[in-house]
Amino acid sequence: MILRQFLRKDPVGISYLFGCGSRAAGAVVDPAGGIEPYLSAAQEAGMRIRYVIDTHIHADHLSSGRRLAEAAGAEYVLFADANVSFPFRGVRDMEELPLGNVVAAVLHTPGHTPEHICLAVTDRTRADDPWFVLTGHTLMVGDLGRTELAVSAKRGARDLFRSVQRLKALPDYLEILPGAFAGSVCGRSLSGKTWSTIGFEKRYNRALRIENESEFVRFMLAGIPPAPPEAAALRAANSGFAAAA
Repeated sequence: MILRQFLRKDPVGISYLFGCGSRAAGAVVDPAGGIEPYLSAAQEAGMRIRYVIDTHIHADHLSSGRRLAEAAGAEYVLFADANVSFPFRGVRDMEELPLGNVVAAVLHTPGHTPEHICLAVTDRTRADDPWFVLTGHTLMVGDLGRTELAVSAKRGARDLFRSVQRLKALPDYLEILPGAFAGSVCGRSLSGKTWSTIGFEKRYNRALRIENESEFVRFMLAGIPPAPPEAAALRAANSGFAAAA
């Protein structure tokens, strides 16, 4: 297993390169900014980027996913029902993306946005069970993603409640690798730590501890910070319905 974490500060976010070294097959998740760091990291690891995956249509930054996929000769991957104007590889819930000895299983986790996915990653040279889950802006360290950037806040919160029940059912030891950390506009009480476990978040993440849906919705709707003024324009650009600024 090869895993690289790329931390961004402007805007705050996290991208990933992971895959199978022995089979030279890799994937990049949620790339932003210049594509050269991802291409260089893959080359240094002796990996061919096979998939470039956006966990969702972002509203806090311009995705470089399509540009990276074209440069790497990779497939650009989104959830199958994503509302975009360009061709892509659409994946469904529980579909697997093979990368040699590594496999990424798609979990549809709407809430932050309707098309959001997480990726449960297994290294079959170690075990047949997932090792970690890339959670994007659904579950982050200390909080969950805000719910009003693509639909109404209430609808998003209801969807998110169902999604987090699914994540909470995963094994406690499973590592979570989120798409953002403290300073991101996509969460409220995010930690500066850039990884955690399902078990730790179940115990100490206030939002994740709420068992009642109505209470959860009230919690998620309380104290939502103002949306970034460019959020709608960024989401439209990442969907291909508007030119990038």
